Amino acid sequence: MSDLNTTIAQTRTAILERIAAAAKTGGRPAGAVTLVAVSKQQPEDRIDAMLSTGQRVFGENRVQEAEARWAHRRADVPDLELRLIGPLQTNKAEAACALIDVIETLDRERLAAALAKAMVKTGRRPRLYVQVNTGLEAQKSGIEPAQAAAFVERCRSEHSLQIEGLMCIPPEAEPASLHFALLRKLAGECGVEKLSMGMSADYPLAIRLGATSVRVGSALFGARPAS
Repeated sequence: MSDLNTTIAQTRTAILERIAAAAKTGGRPAGAVTLVAVSKQQPEDRIDAMLSTGQRVFGENRVQEAEARWAHRRADVPDLELRLIGPLQTNKAEAACALIDVIETLDRERLAAALAKAMVKTGRRPRLYVQVNTGLEAQKSGIEPAQAAAFVERCRSEHSLQIEGLMCIPPEAEPASLHFALLRKLAGECGVEKLSMGMSADYPLAIRLGATSVRVGSALFGARPAS
């Protein structure tokens, strides 16, 4: 095993142990939390090293980048699960449905309609999360918290979309716990069970507050190389 493979494997094991400990603190089994390895912009050798550990759930920010990285790997990794965790343009809805297994960034009516059409055309139905802009930040995507429950209901009733969960990215300058607690409250109002929240800096806290998946990049792979 190469030094890179050893380092990646040891890092992943340590993070899985932290996930298990946080889940136990929250009164849940470790298996209740999915580790999403955020592979965006990571070098190919790190991706291969992560795959060699048995990691199968990966997060990407852009459909085009995901296609370049994963389309040729699908045949060799049949149990791969790809999650889109970055904003999705409506004109990429069909490509997303064809490749992605879980879309975590549904955040507006036009995208809901585009995804409904794309699912019919491609014959694939990715699992869906609604992104909530818990901090009401102008520069971030996401439905406003006060509109989340009504939006989820419209997705179901008007577009026949099955919404599995909610996702958020808390503001950097505010305590993440407030936003994780809000997302958990909104999940109850929306009638969903899955919560995608928590990243490299705060995933144990997110798990203690109910996260069912955490998106970990730099803590798992190491810092991305300078472009």
